[in-house]
Amino acid sequence: MTDDSQRNFRSVYYEKVGFRGVEEKKSLEILLKDDRLDIEKLCTFSQRFPLPSMYRALVWKALLGILPPHHDTHSQVMAYRKDQYHDILHALTVVRFISDATPQAEVYLRMYQLESGKLPRSPSFPLEPEDEVFLAIAKAMEEMVEDSVDCYWISRCFVKQLNNKYRDALPQLPKAFEQYLNLEDSRLLSHLKTCSAVSKLPYDLWFQRCFAGCLPESSLQRVWDKVVSGSCKILVFVAVEI
Repeated sequence: MTDDSQRNFRSVYYEKVGFRGVEEKKSLEILLKDDRLDIEKLCTFSQRFPLPSMYRALVWKALLGILPPHHDTHSQVMAYRKDQYHDILHALTVVRFISDATPQAEVYLRMYQLESGKLPRSPSFPLEPEDEVFLAIAKAMEEMVEDSVDCYWISRCFVKQLNNKYRDALPQLPKAFEQYLNLEDSRLLSHLKTCSAVSKLPYDLWFQRCFAGCLPESSLQRVWDKVVSGSCKILVFVAVEI
């Protein structure tokens, strides 16, 4: 047998006996062992398959630019990220913006605001809509990523990707949602329009927050695999299914 035919045979066999994804996990491990991570191949893998939980944080950090492609720089770069995290944390504590009683997701928000130059004059100031988005994503990320340093950096860069890479695409998603819902179930769309329900759908929960606070984390992380790896259109298909 050739290598490809052996792989295909093993894949079919593993799926039949209930071990789905065994070959995909091996493929990912091979990609992660490269001296220089191939970001394009990691994106392609993440688009096609759900990431194993044990590798998700590493792949997300690579795809979001938190870690550089070269393996031998990872520990040093993460040491810098950790130092920066604690410096920001210390600064917020000194100015009494956070305390030991501050919820962790709110701590991440204040860190993000300070780094972005958008820290309000007082913690009692009402949150802006963009702050609410960050807070929802950070709360969901807490359930997926155990390490607090990783959680902050992934939340920060995930939101940055939404604000930069997807800035023009996100406002178009409600229109795309209607188009795909019309193809899937035109009677339902017609009914929603007749009773003026389309405009009342929670688009900001679905698209601006990428379903944070809407889906359980076990499902959400698989959706976010696709968002992190370059496709926000997955949000439309999830909304149509809902």
